[in-house]
Amino acid sequence: MSMIIASVIVLAVVGLLVGMMLVFAGEAFKVETDPREVAVRECLPGNNCGACGQAGCDAMAAAIVRGEAPVNGCPVGGAACGEKISAIMGVAGGETGPRNVAFVKCAGTCDVMKTKCNYVGIESCEAAAVLPGKGIKYCTHGCLGYGSCVKACPFDAIHIVDGVAKVDRSKCMACGKCVAACPQKLIELLPDTSIFAVQCSNKEKGALVKTECDAGCLGCGLCVRQCEQGAITLANNIAHIDQSKCVGCGKCAAKCPAKIIRVR
Repeated sequence: MSMIIASVIVLAVVGLLVGMMLVFAGEAFKVETDPREVAVRECLPGNNCGACGQAGCDAMAAAIVRGEAPVNGCPVGGAACGEKISAIMGVAGGETGPRNVAFVKCAGTCDVMKTKCNYVGIESCEAAAVLPGKGIKYCTHGCLGYGSCVKACPFDAIHIVDGVAKVDRSKCMACGKCVAACPQKLIELLPDTSIFAVQCSNKEKGALVKTECDAGCLGCGLCVRQCEQGAITLANNIAHIDQSKCVGCGKCAAKCPAKIIRVR
């Protein structure tokens, strides 16, 4: 019995000593946290999506306090988040520009896109993109429709509808993960205030485009000539609208024979 009591006492003493050593080590080696970092972290949304370029919200808060990231650098939090953080940091610059949303530059739905084969393989755009012919559609420039962007989106803002990725603008937080996930490079971030955009990425000449898809840009240049603001350019047989110049008059959309300059 005396052996058991002695063992318990020894264990208790050892435990007490170890506990005291841990407390001492914690005090001796603790890293002081700037209270502003805690306050900034509370303003961030906590999605840890990485859209700001940091590893997560904790890293973003630390970077803002160190002056290595802008106070309005969180695209998910938006203007309200930037204003709160700028007040904490005591600096200007919390305002943000127009909210951005993702836009898929392809209108090749099942009813307009011509198909050439059946695809049997991994349901992944990355897998289909490396195969000769890139899936079932004749157009090799458009949406492959296997949903890599859907899997990448942390906000459930993008889905495959009728064979093409479609963005729910009310849910999109412009994190850019769908942009990075698309092997076809079809997705770009545009201001939510933009009205018209070219919903095609086929760079072939018009005659070939018509054999592949009924909703492809023909590269005819009618939209360029119609735009009085100089907002539309034509390069590689595809039209592109500069959203900073577009006033939304709609003349380009009215003249487009393919009807792929659309109201977003």
